[in-house]
Amino acid sequence: MTGQDERYDVVVLGGGAAGLNGALMLARARRSVLVIDAGEPRNAVAAGVHGLLGREGMGPGELLRRGRDEVTGYGGEVRSGTVASASREGEGFTVSLAGGDVVRARRLLVASGLSDELPSIPGLRERWGRDVLHCPYCHGWEVRDQAIGVLASGPMSVHQALLLRQWSADVTFLAHTGSPTAEEAEQLAARGVAVVAGEVVAVEVTDDRLTGVRLGDGTVVEREALAVAPRMVARAGFLASLGLRPVAHPAGVGEHLVVDARGRTEVPGVWAAGNVTDLMAQVGAAASAGAAAGAQLNADLVDEETALAVGLRRAASGSTAR
Repeated sequence: MTGQDERYDVVVLGGGAAGLNGALMLARARRSVLVIDAGEPRNAVAAGVHGLLGREGMGPGELLRRGRDEVTGYGGEVRSGTVASASREGEGFTVSLAGGDVVRARRLLVASGLSDELPSIPGLRERWGRDVLHCPYCHGWEVRDQAIGVLASGPMSVHQALLLRQWSADVTFLAHTGSPTAEEAEQLAARGVAVVAGEVVAVEVTDDRLTGVRLGDGTVVEREALAVAPRMVARAGFLASLGLRPVAHPAGVGEHLVVDARGRTEVPGVWAAGNVTDLMAQVGAAASAGAAAGAQLNADLVDEETALAVGLRRAASGSTAR
């Protein structure tokens, strides 16, 4: 099948942990399912996936490769491509790809992840996922007992510093362009976290290793690792024609898609799972959400098919509902 003739029960938009696990559930339920993946996983720069039972330390690329093989092993399809738009077509949906291909689906599972918006500090982006990190549970063990700096870059930065104190006794809070509140300053002091005032203007690197940060007055604060809380924004611009847009997260950390407990969005027939809706989900939680959404999608399709079958049966027998 090519072009306009391609029809699936479910098209999954995004091939990370959430999308692949959702597709796996659907393929095992004997649904026709297509995963469209742009090949830009958020954790691509990380050395390994952590906190995932049975896969601890596995490279992100290897985890996804195995996931794709599992999906296709049950008859699902995985295609490289970038989704340009998704729109309503009758009771289903049309998904248009950047290269011009079009596929149709009865349901959509959005698992397109998020983008990390980092502070505009020279050298920061280049170290991202290496010695510039964001999640203590993802990277804390790897920087244990090191000199860690925490850049005040969002509403969760103080919390981030207090968490990282669990992994190292040498944690410094870099106030950057603001300053902690009196209550926050007391908490940091009580936990032995030093606070340094002054705007951070650059990351210092020697022999491809982070060695510190430079302040606006020229002072260099020596650090071996730097924690940054990025602004996290759901990758969902292609859903605009469906009237589905990311909204501000209640914690003030970015923008996400809102779903109910079953993974349903406000648009009938569209589910979402993973970081596109849960900005702080690790790989395991994203995969779990994808699996749950896949099961709910299959149940929804079963309900629709059952209602159709009942209607046909009544029509054939000439009976009506009482």
